[in-house]
Amino acid sequence: MSAYLFPFPFSLFRFPLIHSPQWTVDYCICIEELARVCPAIALSVAAHNGLCSSHIAMFGTSEQKRQFLPRLVRGEVLGAWGLTEASAGSDAAAMRTVAVRQGECWSITGSKTFITHGRIGGVMVVVAITDRTKAHRGISAFIVEHGTPGMSAGKKENKLGMRASDTSEVVFQDCRVPASHLLGEEGQGFINTLQVLDAGRIGIAALSVGLAQGAYEAARAYAKQRRQFGQPIAGFQAIQWKLANLATGIEAARLLTYRAAYLKGQGARTTRESSMAKLFASEIAVKAADECVQIHGGYGFVKDYPAEKYFRDVKLVTIGEGTSEIQRLVIARQLLGQ
Repeated sequence: MSAYLFPFPFSLFRFPLIHSPQWTVDYCICIEELARVCPAIALSVAAHNGLCSSHIAMFGTSEQKRQFLPRLVRGEVLGAWGLTEASAGSDAAAMRTVAVRQGECWSITGSKTFITHGRIGGVMVVVAITDRTKAHRGISAFIVEHGTPGMSAGKKENKLGMRASDTSEVVFQDCRVPASHLLGEEGQGFINTLQVLDAGRIGIAALSVGLAQGAYEAARAYAKQRRQFGQPIAGFQAIQWKLANLATGIEAARLLTYRAAYLKGQGARTTRESSMAKLFASEIAVKAADECVQIHGGYGFVKDYPAEKYFRDVKLVTIGEGTSEIQRLVIARQLLGQ
């Protein structure tokens, strides 16, 4: 892999700035602008920064940060983050991947699925069970470098959308990593993962806002130039109301996202705000992509126009990093103090 594969977005956002309100909002703007044009590239940047790099920066030792973050920040390697398994999606605590301490090493066995950069990532954070008797308090995280014996790429997913972003299975068979690659405290991996997701969901919210904006702009431009019954279709109230509703929803999603980012930059806990932003922004993005196709009519169903790509790409944002159903559950628990 060549150095500086994506130098601009990776070098722009360095973790020490994550506690600055301005820089967390700036990061969202970068993700948003990328997603206006190519949501898949924005997804890769968000996964690299908001999951892998962020996990190491938040919970890594000084030595781990010195060893891994410079390469990640410079874009010399892509970061991957391994939580989801075939039988453990929303119920992450049901994972089966295990890590067993063997002297000065940990041996990891199991598999992770739907992993962004699973085949091409140079550094991967892997979450595994280290003590099954302790349930979610027996889960830990590890840093695994690409090429470590016992680690291999499995099936590459043939996805509906986001096709420019690599997604695949990663398999571990007695994959031995040094004891020093334990990320955070043993048994704190699941709790740390939830904290990482709080921040990561802000990135997906920003991606959703950008995708929605791109779809809205494509629909608006087409409505202004497409003529029917002697006038542009933008002159018809039915189209005007669609555009007005989308513009209003996108602005609301953007403000929810920026608010969550600002609070994260202040060092505040943002579990509720992150989930609200991710839920609302992802669902307005689905609406925007759907209306973009509808306004394009038959041309929205062919690849000559961008509408069909937004439509294919958008559905993932209501699934990845916590489905809409999980977001509602998180929000409700926060509201009820559970």
